[in-house]
Amino acid sequence: MNPKALISGFEWAIAWRYLRARRRDGFISVIAGFSFLGILLGVATLIVVMSVMNGFRQELMGKILGVNGHAFIQPYGDALTDYNGIAERVKKVKGVTLAAPLVEGQVLVTSSTASSGALVRGVREADLRNFKAVSTAIKEGSLDGFDGGESIAIGKRLAGFLNVIAGDKVRLISPKGPSTPFGSAPRQKTYTVSAVFEIGMSEFDASFIFMPLAEAQLYFDVEGQAQMIEIFVQNPDRMDDYLPAIREAVGQPHALTDWRFRNRTFFGALEVERNVMFLILTLIVLVAALNIISGMTMLVRDKARGIAILRTMGATKGSILKIFIITGSAIGVVGTLCGLVLGLTIAWNAESLRQFFSWLAGKTLFPPELYFLSRLPADVQPGETITIVVMALTLSLLATLYPAWKAATLDPVDALRGE
Repeated sequence: MNPKALISGFEWAIAWRYLRARRRDGFISVIAGFSFLGILLGVATLIVVMSVMNGFRQELMGKILGVNGHAFIQPYGDALTDYNGIAERVKKVKGVTLAAPLVEGQVLVTSSTASSGALVRGVREADLRNFKAVSTAIKEGSLDGFDGGESIAIGKRLAGFLNVIAGDKVRLISPKGPSTPFGSAPRQKTYTVSAVFEIGMSEFDASFIFMPLAEAQLYFDVEGQAQMIEIFVQNPDRMDDYLPAIREAVGQPHALTDWRFRNRTFFGALEVERNVMFLILTLIVLVAALNIISGMTMLVRDKARGIAILRTMGATKGSILKIFIITGSAIGVVGTLCGLVLGLTIAWNAESLRQFFSWLAGKTLFPPELYFLSRLPADVQPGETITIVVMALTLSLLATLYPAWKAATLDPVDALRGE
């Protein structure tokens, strides 16, 4: 429907006249300006913050699940010895992309200059190549011949801390070593760094070491055994669709958990924080809408004589109502559209802006040691952006209704008598 069929040119002209600031209406124009800026900043801030939080969630979920798997098979009590057979059966389940036997253990890794704690993960070379978060992020060396020798792959931050590169040697020390008359002796062994990877999540890059599965079984004295089987699926958000078939493929009593159980506290906290931030930042738009109410109320009082003259010249209450709805809504519509453009521009260039302000301030903003990620991600979701725009437009429209109704119900006689 054409808006002109609902609103006449006369009403548009009067509304536009009221929107143009004149010298004696300066204070009203200042209030309108603050309302415009409030809505602009509120919409832009909402879009930027929600996009960054979505980006953090997607990046963290991708990094965590890209390395730790989507589901996990562990034995209840006995050792997991038939891990190859179980892994092959699980791989045949529709939707499963990888089933990898693992051996894990905590160690102290030392070089000639430093030492640090680390988590060793024993994995087959073929499975490690299918861990795309690792195999596609090799910065030094390669995974060629990974299964054939006493070599390991370590994270870039850990390599930097130890001051080693691909080809250097490091010593791994485990507290669980052979038994002696004086107790357990630490197990020590030297390995060559064959590859250095950078996943992009500082916690993993600073603590993960990948070792050939057979070598890890020897090192941790669990020959012929695996501690768990990690399973990767096509769509982690649909785990309930895969679990029954996976249980059937396992074929014997084992504990089967998924990523939602292991990370529910972490991702639940992110979701709560995201919702709270949305509510808090919505208050900015609400305050700006309240400014529209105050500005429009003052405009109605200032234009009381003009309203009375329009009414005596034949303008209806409906026309006066439309005039002031247009006047107030224009502030909200323009502010929302400008906020949309500003918010999308910042969100799409979040990492470039972070680098610029880091250079300007002379220090790293969003350090990866605190925020886990080495870059500032932003994921603009169209549905969420539309929701923010509709919410801002709705609040702006609602803010104009009361002042417009007061103007429409103004008694021309009382207004002219007051003059």
